[in-house]
Amino acid sequence: MLRRSLFKLIIASSLAAMAPLSFALDLGKDYTVLQPAQPGGSNGQIEVIEFFSYACPHCSAFDPKLSKWRSEQGKDVVFRRVPVGFGRAEWGVLGRLYLTLNTMGLSDKLDSKVFEAIHKSYLKLENEKIRNDWLTSVGVDVKKFNDTWRSFGIETKNKRAEQMVEAYRVQSVPTLIIDGRYVPTDSGVTGEDAGHTRILANAEQLVAKVRAEKSKK
Repeated sequence: MLRRSLFKLIIASSLAAMAPLSFALDLGKDYTVLQPAQPGGSNGQIEVIEFFSYACPHCSAFDPKLSKWRSEQGKDVVFRRVPVGFGRAEWGVLGRLYLTLNTMGLSDKLDSKVFEAIHKSYLKLENEKIRNDWLTSVGVDVKKFNDTWRSFGIETKNKRAEQMVEAYRVQSVPTLIIDGRYVPTDSGVTGEDAGHTRILANAEQLVAKVRAEKSKK
């Protein structure tokens, strides 16, 4: 009897492992669907976009959790950030700061330091002199940075970011978009920390959903 029960348990476990992942999120509560959908990842990749601003305290609080979440994703998940200005001069300058650092290949290394400089050290990095002094303190070639900052390429990327904010109907930051279609929410939980945790948990399931959808194509 024990052997038969054990055999049944093994079979049941095997079938459960083979079954497709269940999708437990509620549309309208745990996530919304972007209308119209935007281009997602290519070549089987799953694109995750974060719309954010260095000036946003909520983005600053979200950043450590998001960084950890990013490090745990599969190789098929590609991540990028798009700065949001919302028509605010300070946010616009800081968005250009991100685009310049990103173009120089320094954003992943320095994002957390920028957040810390603004929200803990209260540095006004929208001010050129203060920004140049800070860049020097973290080892950035200031001349190269400013040449890049003033380049046509950065101007083009800045305009493209503004267009994406409109196309993706971004109303607040931080906002995540999964594969150009799905927007994970905080499910209405109380507290910023809990809300950020829930957004990433929902994002995890949405990534799994997209992965399953792509595997069927």
